Amino acid sequence: MMIKDLDARVVSVWEGLRPITKKMLVGYLESNGNLHNTPQSPKFEYDAHADWELSRLLSALDEQKRPKDPDVVEEAAKLAETCALILEAQSASAEVFIQLASRAIKQHDYNKLDRLADHLTERFSAGEIAEIIRQTDLPQIRAIAYETLSMLSVQALVPLVDDPLYFGIAMAALEQKAFEYDSEEARDLLEQLDSEADLRMD
Repeated sequence: MMIKDLDARVVSVWEGLRPITKKMLVGYLESNGNLHNTPQSPKFEYDAHADWELSRLLSALDEQKRPKDPDVVEEAAKLAETCALILEAQSASAEVFIQLASRAIKQHDYNKLDRLADHLTERFSAGEIAEIIRQTDLPQIRAIAYETLSMLSVQALVPLVDDPLYFGIAMAALEQKAFEYDSEEARDLLEQLDSEADLRMD
């Protein structure tokens, strides 16, 4: 990789990576971007710090000025896509989801957006999904997150109702679940919450 030929911010972020994260990236690059063929040895263990490092590197790569050398352009694109693939496969962070989904929308890559939506159901907690809704202004991302929340069980949404930060989001998801997905349990909870609100006002 010709890191030294990339944007100064990319070089700075790369130099700040832990050796274990650099090894992970090089390992994935050498596997031609196929995450399934990469040896799952301890040196490739993923953690929250790797999540943050890869997210920063991807941002720097996406925001850099386009290099003049076509070989460098290709290397930078390969590195950025590798970061995105690892994050897509591993991350359960609201911020990273927004970053990847925004990137897919910008690239008009709706297959990737569909894959990301699948990961929400498989890997993300109700709280992280609600945080995606809270943090993004993009209607496509909000719609995906609301759709996913509305497919969760009512029990999974109850803690959000009790959290002032997510109350409005939880109520919107319950309404979608109740009326679009015909959930009697969601309707019962909405009625109960309305009754409790009326009692507090009396």
